[in-house]
Amino acid sequence: MSIEKIEKLPSASDLNELVPLSAQLISEKKKRDCEISDVFTGKSNKFILIIGPCSAHNTDAVCEYVTRLSKLQEKVSSKLILIPRIYTNKPRTTGEGYKGVAHQADPLGEPNMVEGLIAMRKMHVKALEVSGLSAADEMLYPSNYPYLDDILSYVAVGARSVENQEHRLTISGLDIPSGMKNPTSGDMSVMLNSVFAAQISHDFIYNGYRVKTSGNLLTHCILRGSVNQYGKNTPNYHYEDLHALADLYSKQNIANPTIIVDTNHANSNKKFKEQPRIALEVIRSMKSDLIRPLVKGLMIESYLEEGNQKAGDGVFGKSITDPCLNWTDSEKLVYDIADNL
Repeated sequence: MSIEKIEKLPSASDLNELVPLSAQLISEKKKRDCEISDVFTGKSNKFILIIGPCSAHNTDAVCEYVTRLSKLQEKVSSKLILIPRIYTNKPRTTGEGYKGVAHQADPLGEPNMVEGLIAMRKMHVKALEVSGLSAADEMLYPSNYPYLDDILSYVAVGARSVENQEHRLTISGLDIPSGMKNPTSGDMSVMLNSVFAAQISHDFIYNGYRVKTSGNLLTHCILRGSVNQYGKNTPNYHYEDLHALADLYSKQNIANPTIIVDTNHANSNKKFKEQPRIALEVIRSMKSDLIRPLVKGLMIESYLEEGNQKAGDGVFGKSITDPCLNWTDSEKLVYDIADNL
């Protein structure tokens, strides 16, 4: 057999006991979950911003970022709910490159999943401690979710995972908002089928158990642009795209129909400085009575320093994966969004 067993991973219960949440953090997280869920169910008219670095590789830099974000949240709390992006698992298109803290606690070191899982949980707990803002992460590996199930307030399923049956079934057992991105092909039916599948109950095998889920009615669509057969990025954030998805939603038996727009990736043609323009265009499109009830938030890639770097360059608060907006531009964008809602 060509699979070599290197070491057994700690159980989620063991790791969660090793790096626990305090009673205060559990209470703060529960309150946040309610506030965020109310947006998706229509009980609240606040707007969601899932904002932060493309990948979180340095705990100190992440904590500095979320501390600033927490202060900003206080100033825009009447209109916005800020959810930090703390992405610790990173899909790689070719399989090469940095796969996130869960793989490598040290980006310059060798992969070590035991060290990585511990570092992943410590990063999330520390960020919550310093900011009071429960975060979002990407579900790259469904089996990893129990290591963070008491911490996260939002989960995203990426464009390359959205067709995967295990991702869909696992999301059906979550009780927090979970976004399904459109696949890289741009096929809206794939995304909508994934949302529908995650909203209903399932009986399946999960982490060594037969389980049954209740269905996650907070599952929704994320538009992130697509790539055509010639490798060209095609955006899907324009008014016409939002209107088309609204029409498709109306033909599906989907609860709490919601659209989140990812302002980067194929929507920006990977030009990160386009994010403010895209965000404000989406806000303008929300003047439509058809679109406004559906568009509940945006995803924005942002960090302390602008752009990106190689892992060994050592610039504090600068992405080592996709380039991000700097803090000054990010702060301005948050205020601009709040002012235009």
